[in-house]
Amino acid sequence: MDPAGFCKQSRVVIVAGKGGVGKTTVTAALALVAARTGLRTLVVEVEGKSGLAAAFGAPRLGYEEIVLSPGRGGGEADVRARTLTPDDALLEYLEDHGLRRVSKRLVQSGAIDVVSTAVPGIKDILILGKVKQLERAGVADLIVLDAPAAGHAVSFLMSPRGLLDAARVGPIRTQAQEVLDLLTDPARCQVVLVTLPEETPVNELVETAFALEDRVGLSLGPVVVNGLYATVDGLESDPDVAAEAAAATLRQGEAEALRDAAEFRRRRHALQQEQVGRLESALPLPQLRLPFLFTPDIGPAEVETLADVLAKEIEALQ
Repeated sequence: MDPAGFCKQSRVVIVAGKGGVGKTTVTAALALVAARTGLRTLVVEVEGKSGLAAAFGAPRLGYEEIVLSPGRGGGEADVRARTLTPDDALLEYLEDHGLRRVSKRLVQSGAIDVVSTAVPGIKDILILGKVKQLERAGVADLIVLDAPAAGHAVSFLMSPRGLLDAARVGPIRTQAQEVLDLLTDPARCQVVLVTLPEETPVNELVETAFALEDRVGLSLGPVVVNGLYATVDGLESDPDVAAEAAAATLRQGEAEALRDAAEFRRRRHALQQEQVGRLESALPLPQLRLPFLFTPDIGPAEVETLADVLAKEIEALQ
């Protein structure tokens, strides 16, 4: 599949997954793939604690948009980003309706926390309502939402249905219905779930996928399997024999350390392949597979590398 066509399938892509699986990194790589095809891309961060800005070597995100990655010409567009918080979304909503003074007092007094306790899901609907507004306004060709971790993601995305049951009339119900219309329209929104090739993340991803389909009605895109170890040739070779063939000398203990390292790599690869196969059996969705990067930090170079691989994986989709 052409990456441009893939990125144009929905105007909003929600990237979700268990904490620690590389969800934010995948968000960054997907945004860069879209921008390379010429799509104006906006990344929206909702938790305010992700490493999204650092991955692009940019300053901390705020409510106002910043450019994370400028287009390099040849039709490539910018990647822009911003953070959304319930307080800021409420403040903007009330100001737009001529209630500037009231809005500041509400936020400063912490009234939104009181309301959120009385009406579960109101904070989530404020954020999703802002995403809906951005999508309707056409501020970008593609909005990539870096969603909360999987446990919160389900309640986050179920908030419109909950509020529809709680509010029979009024602006909250209208907002909830409009957000639900966005989430359940495949041409406007789809979810990309991210996992590691490990038992617990795979289990949680499968549960999340069925919950989002059955309880919310969301359209699911391909699953991203992140952190895969590549196959390495020569792991079966004996270090002493290989050293002799290369006319090299191993120091004391090196041969044993190399054997242990090779055994660990073989076992790790086998376990990962087992989990990839289990995921294929449990969830009939295409997979996009990204490599494990042997680096403690993800920066612009690593995002570029992952975007390259992700684009090739998308091209291989049927």
